[in-house]
Amino acid sequence: MLESGLFSILLLGFTLGIKHSTEPDHIIAVSTIASQTKRLFRSSLSGVFWGLGHTLMLLLMGVTVIALKQHIPNPFALSLELVVGIMLLYLGFNGFRDNQQLGSATQHYHKKSFIIGGIHGLAGSAALIVLTTARAQTEVQAFLFILIFGAGTIIGMLLFTTVLGLPFLISSAGQKKIPLILVRASSAASILYGIYYIYEVSNNLFF
Repeated sequence: MLESGLFSILLLGFTLGIKHSTEPDHIIAVSTIASQTKRLFRSSLSGVFWGLGHTLMLLLMGVTVIALKQHIPNPFALSLELVVGIMLLYLGFNGFRDNQQLGSATQHYHKKSFIIGGIHGLAGSAALIVLTTARAQTEVQAFLFILIFGAGTIIGMLLFTTVLGLPFLISSAGQKKIPLILVRASSAASILYGIYYIYEVSNNLFF
């Protein structure tokens, strides 16, 4: 039976994981993919694969750094955040391309979601390591905390992408393609937020 202290730590990790999944850069990145499918199931799976990639990278980085009793230097952590901003720009501009296969190539979308989640996990690993070391008393607790945090992000993103997929599903009912305006709207949001994200990170990194 789990001790009450460990249970509290894991519950906190799960709750924070769900909250973490709703951060703007996560939502915008996944929406550029979820907006391109007419099937709700595929939209939901894009969130699951994002969460899996995110969790895997957090585990790899978190467990390694904690086991070695090291920390991630702030300039390096900010550089990883900069990659997220660049990725948002790429997703946005790529979404404006005339894609004749919207709603197909499921494997492609899921691989893309997994990679995007991994990049976000890598960028967020520094902050999570600080949080984990502040809460966990042993390496085992640290591993469990990161794992349950990841589970929270998977469930949170699953719920979000399911809700996100509904408007696209309804608007595309009876049509061969998803309305282009919706895809372009999510792409524009990705570009605008990517510019803002890069600006904010650059200020902290270079000034």
